[in-house]
Amino acid sequence: MRKVRWGVLGVARIAVNRVIPAMKRSECCEVAGIASRDLARAQAAAREPGIPKAYGSYEEMLADPEIEAVYNPLPNHLHVPWSIRAAEAGKHVLCEKPIGMNVAETLELLTARDRTGVLIGEAFMVQVHPQWRRIVDLVRAGRIGKLRSAIGTFSYFKLEADNIRNVREYGGGGLMDIGCYPIKTSRMVFGEEPARVSAAITRDPRFGNIDMLTSAILEFPSGHCIFTCSTQIALQQSMRFYGTEGRLEPELPFNAATGRVARIRIDDGRDLEGGGAVVEEIPPCDQYVLQGDAFSRAIRGEGQVPVPLEDALKNMAVIDAVFRSAETGAWEEPASLLQAAGAAV
Repeated sequence: MRKVRWGVLGVARIAVNRVIPAMKRSECCEVAGIASRDLARAQAAAREPGIPKAYGSYEEMLADPEIEAVYNPLPNHLHVPWSIRAAEAGKHVLCEKPIGMNVAETLELLTARDRTGVLIGEAFMVQVHPQWRRIVDLVRAGRIGKLRSAIGTFSYFKLEADNIRNVREYGGGGLMDIGCYPIKTSRMVFGEEPARVSAAITRDPRFGNIDMLTSAILEFPSGHCIFTCSTQIALQQSMRFYGTEGRLEPELPFNAATGRVARIRIDDGRDLEGGGAVVEEIPPCDQYVLQGDAFSRAIRGEGQVPVPLEDALKNMAVIDAVFRSAETGAWEEPASLLQAAGAAV
C-alpha cells in the first residue's frame, strides 16, 4: 500500500512526543509536513524527526496539494474549526479527542465531512489497542458473566495557569481532557449507550471555574459506570469491569506503555484473596502506530475509520449530559441532547 502523506497542525506535545514518532515507525504513514503559526517553531519540530516540510501557518499547509491527511492536536476549542477547514481543503482528518466543545459543534463537523466527502475520525487510540479488543471479546464471551458495573478513575495534578488544560475557553478541565476516556471505554465494553447520566462537579475559580473534579454515574441498559476524573489529585488511572461471575481490569488502561507487555487481570471471584485470578499478557505495541495505520488504511479503502464521527458524537453527548447534570442536579439523557441539537438518534 502506498503510504498516506500526513501533515500535522501545530506542535502540541502529544504530536511531537507521541504521534509523530509513532507515525514515523508505521507501515502506512509518511509525516510529510508540520505547521505552526511560528515558522521557527515548525522548523524546530521538523528538524529532529526529519519532517521534510515546515510551514509558518496552518493555511499554508492546508494549501499544499502533497498533503493528503491532517492530524489535528490543537487545543479543544480549535478542533472543529480547523478540522472543517482541513476538510474543505480536501484533506482527510484525524482529530484529537474530544472531537469538539459540544454536540452542536460536532454536528457541524459531521455536516462538513458529508459535504466534502473526506474521512474524519476521532483520535481515541484506545479503540485500536489489543488490550481493549481483548477486554471487549472477553466480556462478549461471558468470561465474567453478565457485565453489570464499570468503575474508573483518571487524574493528575496540574496547577500551571498557562496550561491549556486550565483555560476554560480553550476547553480545559478534567472532563474534556481525561473524563472522556472512562466514558469512551465503558461505552465500548458495554456495547451500549447510557440512557441517562448524573454528575457532580467541583470547579476552580482560579482558572475560570474549570472542572477540577468530576464524578458521574452513567446508567446503561445493562448496568452502571461510575467514574471520577480530576486535574488536581494524584496521578492515577484505572478501569475495572464487574460481572455476575467475575471481574477484569487492565493494568494500565489509557496510557499503555509503548514497547511493554500489557496485562489484563481476570478474577472469577471465588475468594477475596484472588484465588481465581489469572493474568493475560498482550504483546508489546504502540497504540499510536496502530491508530495511524488503521486510519491510513481507511483512506486507501482498506478498512474503516477506527472512531468515526458518529461514535464521537455519541461520546460528546455523554460529556454534554455530564456537564448539564452537574448544573441542573437532575438526571440528563444524552439522546435527548442529541435530539435537541437536531441529530438523528
